[in-house]
This record gives sequence, structure tokens and C-alpha cells, in this order.
Amino acid sequence: MAEERIQPIALHLEMQRSYLEYAMSVIVGRALPDVRDGLKPVQRRILFAMHELGLTPDRPYRKCARVVGDVLGKYHPHGDQAVYDALVRQVQTFASRHPLLDGHGNFGSVDDDPPAAMRYTETRLAPIAHQALLDEIGNDTVDFTSNFDGSQQEPTVLPAQLPFLLLNGCSGIAVGMATSIPPHNLGEVVEALIALIRKPELADDKLLELVPGPDFPTGGEVLVGSGVRDTYLQGRGSIPMRGIAHIEEVQPGKGRHRRSAVVVTELPYQLSKAGWIEKLADQVNDGKIGGIADIRDESDREGMRVVIELRRDAEASKVLTDLQRRTSLQSNFGAILLALVNGQPQQLSLRQMLNHFLEYREHTLIRRTSHALRRTEDRLEVVEGLIRALDALPEVIERIQAASDAASARASLQVHFDLSERQADAVLAMPLRRLTSLEQDGLRKESLELMEERERLRHLLDDRAALLESMVAELKALKKRYSTPRRTRLVAGGDDLVAQRAAAVRPNTELQRQQALEALPGDGRLLIQADGVVRIVTPQTLGRLHLDEAVPLGEHPSPARLILPVAMKPSLLAFSASGRVAMLRWEFAAQQPGSLDKFLPEGLLGDPIVEVLPLPQNATGTLGLLSSDGRFKRLPVEAFSELSGRAATVLKLKEGVSLTRVVPCCDGTSLVVGSSSGRLLRLDVNETTLPVLGRAAQGPTLLRLLPGEAIVGAACVADGGEVLLASQLGLIKRLSVASLRPCQRGDLGQIGLQFLERRDQLIDLQPFLDTTIAVVVSNNRSQRLDPASLPAGDPPAAALALGLAAGENLRQLVTLTTAL
Repeated sequence: MAEERIQPIALHLEMQRSYLEYAMSVIVGRALPDVRDGLKPVQRRILFAMHELGLTPDRPYRKCARVVGDVLGKYHPHGDQAVYDALVRQVQTFASRHPLLDGHGNFGSVDDDPPAAMRYTETRLAPIAHQALLDEIGNDTVDFTSNFDGSQQEPTVLPAQLPFLLLNGCSGIAVGMATSIPPHNLGEVVEALIALIRKPELADDKLLELVPGPDFPTGGEVLVGSGVRDTYLQGRGSIPMRGIAHIEEVQPGKGRHRRSAVVVTELPYQLSKAGWIEKLADQVNDGKIGGIADIRDESDREGMRVVIELRRDAEASKVLTDLQRRTSLQSNFGAILLALVNGQPQQLSLRQMLNHFLEYREHTLIRRTSHALRRTEDRLEVVEGLIRALDALPEVIERIQAASDAASARASLQVHFDLSERQADAVLAMPLRRLTSLEQDGLRKESLELMEERERLRHLLDDRAALLESMVAELKALKKRYSTPRRTRLVAGGDDLVAQRAAAVRPNTELQRQQALEALPGDGRLLIQADGVVRIVTPQTLGRLHLDEAVPLGEHPSPARLILPVAMKPSLLAFSASGRVAMLRWEFAAQQPGSLDKFLPEGLLGDPIVEVLPLPQNATGTLGLLSSDGRFKRLPVEAFSELSGRAATVLKLKEGVSLTRVVPCCDGTSLVVGSSSGRLLRLDVNETTLPVLGRAAQGPTLLRLLPGEAIVGAACVADGGEVLLASQLGLIKRLSVASLRPCQRGDLGQIGLQFLERRDQLIDLQPFLDTTIAVVVSNNRSQRLDPASLPAGDPPAAALALGLAAGENLRQLVTLTTAL
């Protein structure tokens, strides 16, 4: 018998077969995630075992050793350390963007410290895993299969309501292939899913606007470029990322001079802080990086802070450049979007991953709805049988009493009352309390509710559009509960890896700003002039300047653009021509008055400032951004309320296009846009005409420019309001918005100012306010007008001519703002 079981086989054939079986086992059963729920088998088994143990978010924590034991004994016959490592990773907030488990104890750190032993740590399901992964598992939404010894049943996939493969990412090395998927922002991914549901043929560019890049749990920056685009469109790419570092002055010790230091506050994803510091110290000792005097890790519970103190002769910007070039402070994330599709490994694009998830989610919704419909129909059958028995209760009792046993009673009820076997059993099991009138009314009410629910469920199964709308509603609800703001900043310039560094958030700048604010006189006034000079003046000095009085054309100090009380602590936004914004640190103007550049981050140096606006204290409404190519984009005011000391990009502009005007907007008002030829376009401000967009959007085109024509300005005015028009040769006109006809985007509009000479052109458009109006002719020549001196009129009416000298041109129209 033993000889019969020995079969001769060529060695190379046995090696091929055995190796292929091993490879497929690793690929399918261990290393690669499923595209549907985004989980590897060990992760899926951990979550299901915890669900079986009842470790819901509202229950106490349970020892990780208990969870690992259940997983090993029931579903995953491998090493306990392998299971515990997978469990730990699902707890770590610095490894997963949306951790699926909630841990209690030491689960490691960003310094690559190991977690405590499983007998010391505790865990339970996180709310997002309990609701979005396991909530529907009992509704016949997924198939179950036998475990390794046939003693238990385990799900082949979890009924995921969100694409966790994208939300948390995944990394795994199989045989001959690997996967490396970065984590993403939940809100952005959900918006992309909804867009694909409503428009399956959505353009790739629009999809990339909705999901502009990864969102790592450790923050940092992603340099957006061809690497991100290749990853999302082809399934493989190299995404440049870097940590957040800035330069500040530090005090090394008492009695020592202050020195410059590079302070790192965020590191790239999956980079060990302690390991990075150790390698940096080795490079400094080897002379590969110069100018560094000391390295200190000052990180605490408030966040990461690695201080790299520089020598006095070192150039801080050069050292920071060396850190990004020679260390892992700037590195690449090699993305490979590889996952199992129907049990086969496939490299997928972003669109394919989202579509595979939507197909799976629709399938689970159909199964869940069918399961609910079966339960509803079963219950309705029982209730209808009970109601039928109650309607003939005396006869039912008589039939039951006449029966010799339960089987004959069931048969009698089925024959005489036309009941099914389930209905007859329910009548026989009906307690006496059902005989009360209240219980009978309750049964009839339940019957009506069950019939309504049956119709609703049948409608979902019969009408795919209704099913998809149900899916959209559930996605929006999950986004509302679990979406968080983006942590990773997106910076243009990933193609050349030398994107311009944004100015750093100086940890001590906020304290200095508060101290400077406290030192200001309580009755002081913040004065910003048309030439960009920022000053803090007393009311007496302001009164002697007479900036709010009309003066004839002549050599005068630069007109005032903003006069605000210091006591109101105004927050001022400075917008640059390249589409960036930063908070103006005007509090230091009392010590050193100067131009706007002195009070802005370094990231805006050399970038012309086109607008300085006070941020409304109630943070309502929107700000409209008008670019030189006629595009207009609205952003909510709250998007600017949490700006740090760094400059932020709020409008991505094409080459040769610049930001022209920033306009405060409110729904229900009118937006007037003007061009150099005198054309005016009036549009109603609402979500349909001028939608509120995200930071990555460019906005729709409002005014299509003619050859040689340019955008000169815009104003948002309430009904009955007026705008001011100014021409290059000195025509000033006060125009009622009601005289302009409402238009649509792309219309030609109408002429708002008739020029007296062919070479004249419109140079500015401002809202009409009951404040002093100034016109700037040259650096030293200006004029201030009383608003009452400007006659109101319709387009045919004559404008006020300033009477400029020969060769003089009007350059700017300045309206004074004195309130937030």
C-alpha cells in the first residue's frame, strides 16, 4: 500500500506546482486587500471576531490577548504576533487616516517605539468600523464560508459602506507583486463617489479635482504634479511628499545670543522621527550637512517639534534646502494601486477603484433590501393571520377546543380560515393579551405600517434610480459624521520637486503678536494707505490728517484705504496676484510702521498684493475671487477663519493669469463685473449662477473678453445699491445697479460709461459707499471727493470729469473702509 502512494514526478514540475500554490495563497489569502472592503484576510478576521465578542464602541475595552486568541482559534491559524501586529496597525492614529479600532494603552509611537505586549493593551471597535463595516453583516449582505477546520462560519468580505481601501490605504508584499496605496480624505472620496453615481462618465480632470491627492494622517505636504496624476490615472506613480519645517529665532540659553534654527513640525508619512534624527546627526558628524550646531527633540503632547539649531555663520534657508535634498524630510511615496478583484490581483486607476466599490455597494444594498423585504413579508403574513383569527375569535377558540392535539388544531385552522402553516402556528402561539382591544388595534396599525414598508422596499428593488439616491443619502450621512478636515497640504510643483516654500508658522510669533496687541493704545486706529503703508495712529493724529475730507487735485499724502479701531482686533486678509492669501500681522506696525511686505509671511515676498480685506467677525457669507481671465470663484468665509501664519493657496491660476479683485458676497445681492471697454455684466449672487466651490476649483467664466480687453474690477451690491466707475482720462460716474439688466454667465452685458475720447478706457470699478472717495493720479498727486458731489444717473447721463492735466492719467480709485 505504501508503494502505491508513491508517484514519480519530475522535480521541476513539482516545484512549479508547489510554488504556484504558495504564491496564490500569499496573494489571495495574506498580502493583498480586497477592492470591496479594502481589508486583508487577517484584518477582516480581527474585525469580525471583535464583532462576535460584542466589542462595540459603547462597551468596555477588552484585552488584546483575548481578541488575538479568538482570531487564532477560530479563523486565522497563524502566529499570534502576526495577528497582534495587524491589530496594532489598525489602532495607530499615525498609521491609519481613519483607525478601525479604538485602543487603550501603548500601541507604539511615531518614533518607531514598539507597542506593549498584548496582555497589557486593550481595544474595541471604533465607531466608523462598527457602523460603516459591520452594521449590515447580519442582513444577508455578504456570503459566509467555513473556517479552516469547518467549525465556524466567517464572512468572505465585510459589507463596507465606504471605500476603506482608499480611506486608510494599504501596503503589502506578495510573491512577485506588491501594493502601496496612500490614505485619502473621507470627505473628498465621498464627493467623488456621489459625482460618479450621478455622472458615470465624469471627466478625469473633474475627478482629480474632487480627489486632488492623498491625505496622510501625519500631515506634511504633497507636491502635486505628474506623480499624483499618473497614480490616479494609471494606478502607479511616485508622489513627492515632504515634512513641514520653518525658520525661527531661538534662545540657546541664558546669556547667549539668539540664533536661527530650523524647526520641523511635521514629517512625511511612515518616517520614524527618532530614526530621522539619528541619521541626520550621522550626516552632520560626517560633514555631509553643514551649518548645524545642535539637534533637539522638543516634541510633546501638543505636537511634534524638532529644533535644528544653526551656527551663527550659517544661512538658514540653505540649511533647510540641504535637509530637504539630503534627508528624508522630502521623499517619494511609491504608489501602486493593486488589489484583488474577483479573487485576481489587478492594478487599478482611481476611477476603477471607485467604480468597483460602487458596484459592490449597490449589490449589498440590493441584498440588504431583499432581506428586509423577506422579513417584512413574513411578518406581514403572520400579522394578517392573527387579524383574521381575531375577526372570527369565537369560532377559532371553538375549533382549537375541539381539536385533539396541536397538529389537528393547526390543520383545522388552515382548512376553515384559509391560513398558511406559519399563520396557523402564530395563532396557536398567540398569548391571551392579544385579545385586548388595544392589542388588536396595535396589530392593525402594524399591518398598515408593514404594507407601507413593503411598498417602499419593492420600489427600491424595482427602481435603480431610487436605490442610487438611497446610496447617496447614506454616503452623505457618513460624511457628515466621520469627515475631518484635510491634514496634508497640497503644494503645486511636484514635477520639479522645488515648490516654493511657504512661510513657516513660528510657534513664538503668536505670543509676540499678543504682546504687541496688548501694548497698543486702546483708542488707537489701524491705518492702511493706498500705497500699502501700515501704521497705528492715535485719534488726535488721525484728526490732524483730515483723511476723510475732500481736497482738490494736488500733492497730498497717500489716501487712506482702511481705518479700523484697534480695540476690535480686526483680522485682515491679504490676497496676492498669484492666488495666495495670508493673515496680515498688523499688530507690529506700532513699533515699526512700513509697507505690507513687512507684515506678511515670507511666502508672499515679491508677490504683489491686490486686496486687503477685513475678515467678518461672524464668519458668514462668501468671498469672490475674480481672475484676469474673467473667471469667478466663491469660497465660504469660514475657509479663511483658521489660517495660520503661513500663506495658503486659494486659487490655482493658469500661466499668465492673475488674481484681480476679491469681493465680499452675500446671496440675494448683485455682482457687477467691469471690463476696460466699459462693458458691465450684472449677475444675481446665488448657488446656481455663482456656486460656492472648494480650494482646488478655478471657478466658471463670467465675462468673455474681447481682443485687447481686460478685467478691471467687480463689486457686490445689494438691491438699490450703486457702483463707482473711473476711466483713465478722469471720468468718475456713480451708477445705479438697478439700471443694469440681469445677465447670465458669458453674456456681453452693456456699456456703463460712455467715454469722451477713443483712447480712454475704464480702469476701476468699486462699490459706492457713504465715505470719502479718493482718486490717485500719480505717486504724489491725488484728489479726495465728497460722495455727495457725484451725481447719480443712468448710463446715458454725463459723468464727472476731474480735469486732469495733459499727459496725466487716473491710476486708481480708492474707497475708504471704516467698519468690519
